[in-house]
Amino acid sequence: MNDHSSALLTDHYELTMLQGALHSGAAARRSVFEMFARRLPEGRRYGVVGGTGRFLELLERFRFRTEELDFLSDRGVVDERTLEWLSEYRFSGDVWGYGEGEAYFPGSPILVVEGTFAEAVLLETLALSVYNHDSAIASAASRMSVAAGGRPMIEMGSRRTQEHSAVAAARAAYIGGFATTSNLEAGRAYDVPTSGTAAHAFTLLHDSERHAFEAQIGSLGPGTTLLVDTYDVERAVSTAVELAGPELGAVRIDSGDLGRTAARVRRQLDSLGATGTRIVVTGDLDEHSIQALAVAPVDGYGVGTSLVTGSGAPTVSLVYKLVARARGTGPEEPLEPVAKRSVGKPSRGGRKWASRRLDDHGTAVAEEVFPYDPGTAVGTRPLLRKLVSDGEIVGHESVHEARERHRATVDELPEQALRMSRGETALPTVFH
Repeated sequence: MNDHSSALLTDHYELTMLQGALHSGAAARRSVFEMFARRLPEGRRYGVVGGTGRFLELLERFRFRTEELDFLSDRGVVDERTLEWLSEYRFSGDVWGYGEGEAYFPGSPILVVEGTFAEAVLLETLALSVYNHDSAIASAASRMSVAAGGRPMIEMGSRRTQEHSAVAAARAAYIGGFATTSNLEAGRAYDVPTSGTAAHAFTLLHDSERHAFEAQIGSLGPGTTLLVDTYDVERAVSTAVELAGPELGAVRIDSGDLGRTAARVRRQLDSLGATGTRIVVTGDLDEHSIQALAVAPVDGYGVGTSLVTGSGAPTVSLVYKLVARARGTGPEEPLEPVAKRSVGKPSRGGRKWASRRLDDHGTAVAEEVFPYDPGTAVGTRPLLRKLVSDGEIVGHESVHEARERHRATVDELPEQALRMSRGETALPTVFH
């Protein structure tokens, strides 16, 4: 999809709003849109920003070419005047945002888009679809990584979601703390480390489990990971060590009572001299079952379905709202705050800046949101960074940088933020 325009990854009404604004003369008014969450998914204590890098990639390709314009014309989506305007569309405004991997809280201005109304409104659906999905995955991945307590995690959910979502999920999971993915396209496109060995089908293909293990060890070496629960676990472990020797890399358990089975397998491996052989468990894991396995002799986890569905929260319900606009169309017209007053769906007007306040030990104590740029004050950390400047993307970074940012932001969260139990938001959001 990298050569394709991203302009039609949007909703019909974005273009009809554009047409109406061109008709009224308001399309050129300077405007500020803000993306934020009114609340976190129920019971969650913090969220994680995901999708920034993918959004910037798609923004670079947000162009209405002949193919897209012909489609809009044939369907009668917009009139000729609007089609002409779209043919020359290039976002030329500014975008600020929280760094990818950063923690966020209710009211955090995760993304701030400033430009003309016409330019900025067209980005609403694109931004929300990317950030809502990727932030849901990154948030779930972060909780699972915390629950794992430093043990490596393998993302293996590609077969449980749509093919392009699988790539995005693998990327977000890596940022959220997972060590590797089974998805090769995520490895190619984003340099996410990949891993994988064999499934039950490989064992069933061969005349016996012994033949399957011999073939895998002969092909991949004794450091491979052997799946030991196709038939009888104890017999499989014995055969695995017999064939690979004490250098056997790991065994994988995919079913049954994972904690009890892992304990039995650990004792058996040690008795056979394979004290360095690791135990990896898979099979419908989530952050709660991972935490429950904390006392088991498990060295790593593989997670699929729960991860790519956000562990019960497949979206984080981000919204993209107009918070300020100019009365006139001149570039120097002052901005005026605007806000919804709908029951249950209010918004706060005005362009915003955000900082995280830290105590003397470097622990976060509050999210602070200001109607002006407060700069860098002692005990605070500014959260918004420039992503796009006058239409030029300046915020590109690697997934490795985003992953490191996530590690640092989790380290500064208070202890209660890292509990797996349902609880209140870990930090208050203070509006000044």
